[in-house]
Amino acid sequence: MIITFKSAAAGDVIMFGDVAKRLLQTMGKEAAEQGILTVEQLPAAIERLKAAIAEDKARIAAMTEEQRAQSEPGATGGRLVVSLYQRAVPLLELLEWARKKGKPVVWGV
Repeated sequence: MIITFKSAAAGDVIMFGDVAKRLLQTMGKEAAEQGILTVEQLPAAIERLKAAIAEDKARIAAMTEEQRAQSEPGATGGRLVVSLYQRAVPLLELLEWARKKGKPVVWGV
């Protein structure tokens, strides 16, 4: 399943459903297939997402080179693990643009 985040403030951000739901939970929202982040909710969502990104970066920095080079479980062809912060940055940018322009962010399948 694919979930698309949209706002009149910037371009769409498209994610796989499992990643999107995890990020929604991180931001304090229900991991539903569709919803809205109101303009009033954006500052708190941004701060939570930034905190999760910082935590993930610290976790990765503490890993050994061997641990970082491991492949994603079940991946074929030795695909490297994509971190939470790498997946979250496009959504964070959308949220920040939406806050600057005073526009909500909606998502749906």
